[in-house]
Amino acid sequence: MAQIGDMVRYLNSVGGGRIVRIEGQMAYVDEDGFETPVLLRECVVVGPAQAAPAAARAARPSGTEASADRWWEKELKGGRKEKAPSKEKPVYDIPAPSAKVAAPDPDDTPEGEKLNIVLAFEAEEPKHLNTTEYDAYIVNDSNYTLFLTYLTRADGDEGWTLRFAEAVEPHMQVPVQHITRDELGAMDRISVQYVAYKSGGRLFTLKSPVAVEHTLDTTKFFKLHCFRDNEYFDTPVIAIDITRDDVPRRPVVIDSGRLEDAMRAKRRSDGQPAQPRRVSRHDAGHTAPDGPLVVDLHISELLDTTAGLDNADMLGVQLREFNRVMEENRSAKGRKIIFIHGKGEGVLRKALLKELTYKYKTCDVQDASFREYGFGATQVTIR
Repeated sequence: MAQIGDMVRYLNSVGGGRIVRIEGQMAYVDEDGFETPVLLRECVVVGPAQAAPAAARAARPSGTEASADRWWEKELKGGRKEKAPSKEKPVYDIPAPSAKVAAPDPDDTPEGEKLNIVLAFEAEEPKHLNTTEYDAYIVNDSNYTLFLTYLTRADGDEGWTLRFAEAVEPHMQVPVQHITRDELGAMDRISVQYVAYKSGGRLFTLKSPVAVEHTLDTTKFFKLHCFRDNEYFDTPVIAIDITRDDVPRRPVVIDSGRLEDAMRAKRRSDGQPAQPRRVSRHDAGHTAPDGPLVVDLHISELLDTTAGLDNADMLGVQLREFNRVMEENRSAKGRKIIFIHGKGEGVLRKALLKELTYKYKTCDVQDASFREYGFGATQVTIR
């Protein structure tokens, strides 16, 4: 919540300044000597209040509290001119450690102890989707401050473009991008990264840093029914859950392109061509000319390292290898392929059977020979 002395900018309009007084839900913001009344919920804190040193307080001229605050603001700015950091290297004011623990924020709620973060896109003119522009917002529905970055990327780009990087206060809705029609075409993917904390010396539960990535179907921006009512907005929006009840919806660990590069590097390091590995346990790496094609789907056979990958990422790598092998051999009628997937919890085997049921219905499927391959192998015959 904004306080007297905070530097703020306006949420829904241009401008900002320092809060010189607060009356109820109304803040009075000093803009170049003029006080502008603004609702507190429309103020976004960009610089916390800092207490003037005792010597400076004693030296400042007498007058109203508002004029004294303005005087201190000028003194503070003037004293920082020579030491001001460059824009490329921002300096963040971190409070010194204190033996005293600050009292809980009265605005904290029990539900707010879990992070709920939403990215939403709002059309400026919902009735004219063929010509309108859009605004993107981040909603921080939690008791935590987020240091957050928002990025976009076109499928053909080699890297990401930073659109927003600021602290987002608790229980706030913050605009992060104005989107023109030209920019919309270069937003095939979006990513949000954040670190959650509580300032002011308050105790809090540690939250893991998060990075999530979503594919953005920009054709939805031209379809009125894709804009839906949302609890955080007065008008329909396209909303994407970034985190729901502390759980990131789609964590990012590695780009899909890097996964493919890693798989190719693994094949090269093994001295194998870019084709299924023909390795069976009983013949120590040699397959008879008329024997089955053996493909080991253990993740250690596909990647040199699984650092940064979760179970969903590894399953995706294994399914891509399975589909690649099936497509390469789809026309080889009568060929037998042994997929070694291991026993484990049966997740990979179930995923393979689902792919076979929907994509390769004509193929014959059975358990592979237990004597040769153990329990964790499936035989597919191309028909």
